[in-house]
Amino acid sequence: MDVMLRDSPLGKKSDYRDTYTPSLLCPIPRWDAREQLDWESPDMPFRGVDLWNCHELTWLDPKGKPLTAVAEVEVPANTKNIVESKSLKLYLNSFSQSSFRSRQEVQSTIENDLAGCVGGPVMVTLHDVSGAGEQFTDLPGELIDNLDAECSVYQVDAGLLAVDDALPVKGAVHSHLLRSNCPVTGQPDFASVFVRWTGAAIDPRSLLQYIVSYRQHKGFHEQVVEQMFVDILRTCEPKGLTVYARFTRRGGIDINPFRSNFEEPLPNLRLWRQ
Repeated sequence: MDVMLRDSPLGKKSDYRDTYTPSLLCPIPRWDAREQLDWESPDMPFRGVDLWNCHELTWLDPKGKPLTAVAEVEVPANTKNIVESKSLKLYLNSFSQSSFRSRQEVQSTIENDLAGCVGGPVMVTLHDVSGAGEQFTDLPGELIDNLDAECSVYQVDAGLLAVDDALPVKGAVHSHLLRSNCPVTGQPDFASVFVRWTGAAIDPRSLLQYIVSYRQHKGFHEQVVEQMFVDILRTCEPKGLTVYARFTRRGGIDINPFRSNFEEPLPNLRLWRQ
């Protein structure tokens, strides 16, 4: 992955091209980070999707009039690569002075280019920027941020996780305290995270301490969620597990990975701080 990152625009001064340039997209292999997770089965222990909301998309119609949209991108978790987020920003900016015959042409162009980058099918939906009818919401489950918990570990430590047989064997909680860092630039990434489980008595206080332990961790958004999923699955042994993180926007893009072994992806919610 180091070679791929050296070729990416992360941490470098970049020229902002304003004519359509698909070669700006930079793939990052998923396998490198997943090898470090070292799960026992040859199959992934989860399925899921990465939901990207791209708020800064504009192009020209055939008469030269600017049009705008928010692009919602769905990338299945079983694709070969992720797309490096700054390269996606630069790529979308390259639409700004390019003319397209229709909204559908823009959508299909982005789908095809991203599919080639990640090595699998991608779904793109263009939404009107007026946001008519859109409402903020919150993640499901109990908020655990107000629990009385001592936090002194700020590098990922699965040993903080614990089960308590006095607790129910299913639960759903969320926290707004997830913070990690870009592995290249060191810039902080902030997120809200939802965890649902069945078949295990996971202690919410220990889960909160574990979430806080990502505070100085370096990893891409997708890698952080997969690390959380594997650590909780391995340590607490739930029968069913879902981890869903909603990261705040950077460069006009928010990334929201969903991983589960028992349920379909939750809707592409919009939280207040997104």
